[in-house]
Amino acid sequence: MGASDRAQLHDAAPKPPAERLMQVVWEQQRLKRGELKTLDGRSVKILHPGWLNRASGPDFQDAVIQFAGQAPQTGDIEVDVESSGWHSHKHDVNPAYRNVVLHVIWQGGNSPSPLPTLAMSEFLDSPLAELQHWLANDEREGVPKSFQGQCSAPLKLLDEAVWRDVLGQAALIRLQAKAAHIEARARQVGWEQVLIEMLFRALGYKQNVWPMQRLGELSPHVMDAMNGERCPASLQALMFGVSNLLPEDIRDPNRPVDAYVRKLWDIWWHRRHVLHEHILPRDVWRFNGIRPANHPQRRLALAAHWLAKKDLATRLEEWLAQKVRKNQLVPSLLEIMQAERDEFWSCRWTMKAARMTQEQPLLGEIRLTDVSMNVILPWLWLRAAKGQNSELVEEVENRYLSWPRSEDNSVLRQARRRLLGHSTPSILTTAAEQQGLIQIVRDFCDHADSTCADCPFPGLINSVSTGKANEG
Repeated sequence: MGASDRAQLHDAAPKPPAERLMQVVWEQQRLKRGELKTLDGRSVKILHPGWLNRASGPDFQDAVIQFAGQAPQTGDIEVDVESSGWHSHKHDVNPAYRNVVLHVIWQGGNSPSPLPTLAMSEFLDSPLAELQHWLANDEREGVPKSFQGQCSAPLKLLDEAVWRDVLGQAALIRLQAKAAHIEARARQVGWEQVLIEMLFRALGYKQNVWPMQRLGELSPHVMDAMNGERCPASLQALMFGVSNLLPEDIRDPNRPVDAYVRKLWDIWWHRRHVLHEHILPRDVWRFNGIRPANHPQRRLALAAHWLAKKDLATRLEEWLAQKVRKNQLVPSLLEIMQAERDEFWSCRWTMKAARMTQEQPLLGEIRLTDVSMNVILPWLWLRAAKGQNSELVEEVENRYLSWPRSEDNSVLRQARRRLLGHSTPSILTTAAEQQGLIQIVRDFCDHADSTCADCPFPGLINSVSTGKANEG
């Protein structure tokens, strides 16, 4: 496809996509979030898009939205291609849909539902073709031919160097996909702001991605309220206040914990009126199953230190321009991203936790790896690519492919068993190989049943193996 063909594709009027793509767009909030309006003209903020429901009932549950002039409300989101779907699918008489607070459709129609309705096509943050390229479930473009499919047994027939190269190619696809996500938002808010937003998002993990991203989006308002001050403690106070995570009970001002909370309140109280309209509802937060180190309070304490670094983006670009040995990648970046010693948070997990017996830094190497692979390196790659600096693009990719292995997770454990026939994490030697395996799972495993029926990956790996044998 030539450049003119791609331009025509981008300029063509969007046709209704598959409902699954609309669900992915909604889940990832690939929308111009600051411009959303319902069909009747009401502005609406999406404070949390809800949790994808794979069972019967509304597509997303426990979303939190806010209409202009109203308090935030929690409810479900139903996604339909056509506005008539609300009646034709009998949602209007199904009790499971009684808590739907927003009907998301592709574009306005003649049979609107009685609910507030958002026409998604008007607010996409990128052309539909671009979103299909990166998000559509059945999209295969851009996937290297060496692994256009999914599976397990045939991988055992490949030389180790070959299947590690397959993982590397998949990892680079994942790097570019993350960069594309960042680019879509950067078009709206600029390079430095998108970096902050994505860093905040990365600190949310599974349970609290969206409230953390929302706080990142609100960071300019917080900085305005700071009047040029960049004190981490004051930033923590404002972030805890806006997040609604500031405890209200102060039992004993002489206790270190209560004294710290009282200090936060003293700062927040004087500036609350400036940020009052941005305060998040407390029920957007999820705390079940969260390890103490990942508690939103502790992660916000770290994020406040990042906001205090006026030259963070510049320092990251300087880091990329420097010559760094492989064994110094993590330490050299940690030096930039690490927070200074925090009198309170270096020795406590949450505001109510007891003091640790041994101090812990706000950012460790494992969390740095997650942030680097998901945000920093994709952001730097995008900056270099947009600047047409091929040397820096190559340098980012080299650092990405060389980054030490991160911690294990359930996706990797299952993928290793199904694809590689290994249960030990050490079979994957770099973070990029972990990312590559996850990408293969997303491209293939997620679109096949547990028996891998009709999955093209085994046959394609067989063809790779046969090709290598013929070369030999």
